[in-house]
Amino acid sequence: MMKAIVNLVLFFASLSYPIYWLWGENPQVLALLPFIIGFFWGLKGIYEQTAMRYFSWGIAGLLMIVGITRTNEMMYGYPIMINGLMLVIFGISLWQKQTIIERFARMQTPNLSAYGVRYTRKVTLIWCGFFIFNIVVSGMTIYFNLLDYWALYNGFISYFLMGILMAGEWIVRQYMKKHYEK
Repeated sequence: MMKAIVNLVLFFASLSYPIYWLWGENPQVLALLPFIIGFFWGLKGIYEQTAMRYFSWGIAGLLMIVGITRTNEMMYGYPIMINGLMLVIFGISLWQKQTIIERFARMQTPNLSAYGVRYTRKVTLIWCGFFIFNIVVSGMTIYFNLLDYWALYNGFISYFLMGILMAGEWIVRQYMKKHYEK
């Protein structure tokens, strides 16, 4: 139950962070926001398995650095840091026996077929491309000082695109299972 509450708080905090950072009127809340979100990421790490625990604690650490430095560059760079961390985690897994997506898949299907393993490797590559895309778009909005677009992209559009990617991958996976894994 506590894990679900923490995940829900993090979901809404992650969505609202860019928007509040851009349009928030209260500087005290802005100064505390990275620490508050970081606290919940640290708490999330307590409820996670080993690999995800370190990931959660890594994000908590990044947020603490963002909060301590209190610079605009660090605040606006937060989505880039998160996507960069995700890119590193997913990218490194491409050189391991099991990619991170394969590990997730094996939670539901422990005896994943050879086809399933190849498929999960391709999905991991697609996610790496998605993280690179997010880094580039977010970086461009910062570089060109398009801060309204930064908030819109990082607070809504990137999550919308992530949802489309997840839904699209699920649809493709169902089709592939039906037609190729008999």
